[in-house]
Amino acid sequence: QLQTELAPGCFALTDFNGNLKAFDHEELAMQDDAALLEYLDQGQLSDERIQQMIQYRQLFPCCFGSALKLQGIDALLASLAQWTQPREFSSEFAARVFKISHDERGERLTWVRVMGGSLKAKTAILPDQKANQLRVYNGSKFTIVNQVAAGATCAIAGPTTTYPGQGLGKLKDDTQTLMQPVLSYAVDPKENDVHQCLKAMRTLADEDPLLHVVWDEQLQEIRVQIMGTVQLEIMQQLLLERFDMDVAFIKGGILYRETITAPIEGVGHFEPLRHYAETHLLLEPAKRGAGMRYASQCSVDVLNKNWQHQIITSLEQASPKGVLIGAPLTDVKVTLVGGQAHVKHTEGGDFRQAASRALRQGLMTLKAQHQCQLLEPWYRFRLMVPSTQVGRALNDLQRMHGEVDPLGDQTTDSVLLTGLAPVAQMSDYATVLRGYTHGQGQLECLPAGYRPCHNADEIIQQAGYLPTADLVNTPDSVFCAHGAGYPVKWDQVPQTMHCDYYCDFMHA
Repeated sequence: QLQTELAPGCFALTDFNGNLKAFDHEELAMQDDAALLEYLDQGQLSDERIQQMIQYRQLFPCCFGSALKLQGIDALLASLAQWTQPREFSSEFAARVFKISHDERGERLTWVRVMGGSLKAKTAILPDQKANQLRVYNGSKFTIVNQVAAGATCAIAGPTTTYPGQGLGKLKDDTQTLMQPVLSYAVDPKENDVHQCLKAMRTLADEDPLLHVVWDEQLQEIRVQIMGTVQLEIMQQLLLERFDMDVAFIKGGILYRETITAPIEGVGHFEPLRHYAETHLLLEPAKRGAGMRYASQCSVDVLNKNWQHQIITSLEQASPKGVLIGAPLTDVKVTLVGGQAHVKHTEGGDFRQAASRALRQGLMTLKAQHQCQLLEPWYRFRLMVPSTQVGRALNDLQRMHGEVDPLGDQTTDSVLLTGLAPVAQMSDYATVLRGYTHGQGQLECLPAGYRPCHNADEIIQQAGYLPTADLVNTPDSVFCAHGAGYPVKWDQVPQTMHCDYYCDFMHA
């Protein structure tokens, strides 16, 4: 079953009683051409060849046993000693953060595995943060050491901005393993102080990169963004055990995103009395899953490097919202293509205002052209159902706007269905599945990124978002005449702007 569902290279090293098992060299040799030649020549594979194939992930040794009943433990250790090879580490310091925790006194600990060189106490692991103390733990007890060599793990006391997956030294951050939350819940603090509850939840979010905590200043409300209900139950239990806080969660909604489907040049002008800035931004659709990208193609003869840097920095820090429901914008490349400054009246904050208005003005123009798109999160699912229930499952998936992969050969009493479906439709399906299969069905869901929303018109109507009423993210501009500033609506900006369009397609 492991060879069928995971990889052909899976092979048994022990049986279920924990005894070392002889294995078929011919079966192992079939996983690699060089190994097959060695087997045909010598009649068996050398230990070095098998070790190499394991190291290169061509073979996957499997040990069977039970830790609870102390079965197979000795065989597992013997297998590790026999078939694994020590890793060679570079002399240059490199480490990976794999966990954040807090000790009983509330001190923040950064757990790292040293992947190269060595880590010494009191050295700077980040430009402004030092490893004040190195702890090597054994259970709940620890020993303070002065140095940790490559291959070992330790907890560092001192750093305050580290996060799981972060690379230290020559290692880059590991972002591929992090998934974006897809569900939103509001927190009911019950009898607890809401600000103390927020502090506790931010501590948990610091430890768990899949938990996002947001404070809504206007509603004085805590919102959490999570992957699923199991994570919610764990968080509720942690709050009770560690912080003695009994809280409840009010189901919110799906975390939507917005994007664009066509390019546009957006214009923003900010010119109240004694201020001046005009910014032109090219907005282009980016590859799905690319997020927001920012660049500049503006000549220094038009805007000097300092102004360009301030514009790009302000956009990166702004977390722009879309104009359909006010959801975060994603998969858009924003390029600074031009603008204008005043020798006497322009300040840094002026370009921050002009850039924000240019982005929103471009989005409003695209919305009027029906070129804005609402995205929703989708799941990649694996649905195992009894063969007698396949028809019901397929009907459910079709009703949920799912996309089912072609069925392969099914040789058992159960049928495996795989495919994609919207999170909004699949989030509660596990309960339905248990009901009609009497507990025999199995459902696994993994986030599969964002795709166009299957009921976009309905969601947009329910949201009732008015982008022109969002004064913090206004698409309108400010011009000056007769010594006073006056507002100009977004659709009138092209007739009022001081610079002509920079992109040729805008002149068509």
